[in-house]
Amino acid sequence: MPVILDGKKLSQEIQLEIKHTIEERRINGKKIPHLAAVLVGNDGASTTYVNSKIRLCKAVGMQSTFIHLDASTTESELLKIVHDINQNDDIDGFIVQLPLPKHINETNIIEAINPKKDVDGFHPINLGRMQLGLPAFISATPAGIVTMLERYQIETAGKHCVVIGRSNIVGTPMSILLSRNTNPGNCTVTICHSRTKNLKDICLQADIIVAALGKPEFVTADMVKEGAVVVDVGISRLDADNEKGYVIKGDVKFDEVAPKCAAISPVPGGVGLMTVVSLLMNTMKAVELNN
Repeated sequence: MPVILDGKKLSQEIQLEIKHTIEERRINGKKIPHLAAVLVGNDGASTTYVNSKIRLCKAVGMQSTFIHLDASTTESELLKIVHDINQNDDIDGFIVQLPLPKHINETNIIEAINPKKDVDGFHPINLGRMQLGLPAFISATPAGIVTMLERYQIETAGKHCVVIGRSNIVGTPMSILLSRNTNPGNCTVTICHSRTKNLKDICLQADIIVAALGKPEFVTADMVKEGAVVVDVGISRLDADNEKGYVIKGDVKFDEVAPKCAAISPVPGGVGLMTVVSLLMNTMKAVELNN
């Protein structure tokens, strides 16, 4: 049986570490970290995600502010709020939850965020510094995956990693992080996407597969070699005839792929939980950077 890369267990361990650090700061009279989250509109998934972040802040003793704006909020109004948070010294880090309503240009909003408070790691300055190997806020999902690989002592040096998906939030940052001269890192990385030919053949060469394309159960057993490590980033809600009315599926067909793996992350209970805790880790960095 494979090692299960248990995001729930690991995120709980990290939460305790953060809670301890915050309590030490409190005892020593240092500033308590403060995370703000801005949500525009009432998208169900986004609301659930932001609420989970706020709950987690409370659990570890971190201050939090939830700014919930109407879907009709204009781009200029949102930019004003971003500017105000940039200038608020009490707030160490903040996020503007994506996606935004269609009438708001996401790039304009991301670029308006102070890079030193950009705990989502989406600002071009943070992305550029990450590529250069300089200190930076790394996007929460890639940061969570790297932490998972490190804590579970997954060997990456000299391995061939195939990343399926090239988004600026997950796929591209993962390819950079795993190819750098670090640990985890030193992989030979292949990025695959919708235009990739012979995807199955490429995946069969992989020692590590990071599946981040958003297609439920896309990666099947015939695409994975024996002994591979599989990290499933996908999360899709599919209709189902059960009490909830839906099931959560990842990008990997877990039941048939897992027996071939040395290690695999489940969905749910894997990378998603690491994403949220990584946001808190970035906020801890922010309070140390800004104070």
